[in-house]
Amino acid sequence: MNTPEFLEKRRFIIRLGKALHKFGTPAYRLEAHLKAVSDFLEIDGYFLISPTAMTFVLQHDEDQQHNHVARVKPGELDLGSLARTDELVEELVSGKRSLTEALNRLEEIANKPAPYSTWSTFLSFGTTAGAFAMLMGIGWNNVLWSTLLGLMVFGLVYRAEHSKRLTETLEPLSAILCAIVACGIAQFDPSINIPVVILSGIIVFIPGLALTLGLSELAARDLISGTARIMDAMMSLFKLYFGAILGMVLGRALFGETTYVEPALIPQWAIWLAVPILSMTLVVIFKARPQDSPWGILAGIVAFFSSLLAARYFDPSIGIFFGALAVGIYANLFSRWMKAPASIALLQGLVILVPGSKAYIGLNVLIVGETMLNQSHIGAQVFLIFMSLVAGLIFANVVVPPKKTL
Repeated sequence: MNTPEFLEKRRFIIRLGKALHKFGTPAYRLEAHLKAVSDFLEIDGYFLISPTAMTFVLQHDEDQQHNHVARVKPGELDLGSLARTDELVEELVSGKRSLTEALNRLEEIANKPAPYSTWSTFLSFGTTAGAFAMLMGIGWNNVLWSTLLGLMVFGLVYRAEHSKRLTETLEPLSAILCAIVACGIAQFDPSINIPVVILSGIIVFIPGLALTLGLSELAARDLISGTARIMDAMMSLFKLYFGAILGMVLGRALFGETTYVEPALIPQWAIWLAVPILSMTLVVIFKARPQDSPWGILAGIVAFFSSLLAARYFDPSIGIFFGALAVGIYANLFSRWMKAPASIALLQGLVILVPGSKAYIGLNVLIVGETMLNQSHIGAQVFLIFMSLVAGLIFANVVVPPKKTL
């Protein structure tokens, strides 16, 4: 017979798991965290987490057992809510909150409105697209057009929040519209690099981080979740690429072909400036708390310049290993100093390194046979970068072991 105490404990564990999954926590971290919480509550807990399903087996003794299976949607990164939930668990463990109070607080966190205004998110989408174009070093006019396309994409994202039908087609539709608009712009600005500007406009959808997390889960022997996450990311990449190709076909049918004119490249200092700008916009897009934002911005800077410095002495792909190693160590130190989840700093630094855009470019080389930025052996390079990222994170946890499961 299930006692009221066991019912309350199992209710908290299940709600905690669903909340952390909703906030984008990787499966292997979530399973370890739920195990630690259930041990504290003196519950034998067994968990199987994937991007679309959650299984809980909770047992106190032979008479008190509960199995719970839930179908869920893949989570989206919400670093602010993740940090608040971690604080809540710490308060519960330290005795500052009762289990009933923790349940009520967990409900408040799950229903808390977005921490940043619509206008802040609108500007962040545009700035993210423009900063990525700066990183590509393709000319100031392309930075401007990329920014405008990023703002247009936010309009679709905002509309999709109120339309389930649009939500289902958001990614390919965004790519289609970006491609058509880019082809139209080329009629009066022939120096626009259409493929790269399209990529910049939809960069917020490129699943490079999801691919890296999927590989990390596979490296942690979480085979079901890792495989599912990688396949989901690949399908997102396919939808985006198909949308871009279809949009360019429609755009050229509407506006005709243009002769590309090579623009003047932007200076090196602008490329370096793009890194902190991109890191600042990710604070808003990932919904990080204002007090955590300086650490997230610094994580992006540490990741980029560590990999850049290492690339001077090694192959650029191996340089990514040192970037991931540096940001992994930094994130674990941040977790120790600030008593916060390492994911807050790690993900904001890691996203600067992930080769999502190169995976997109490699797909273009594979299908069309053309490269966007005159990069050779892009497919092998992408594979090596992903391996370097995973290896860097593994070694970072050896050098500075994480104190928290999240």
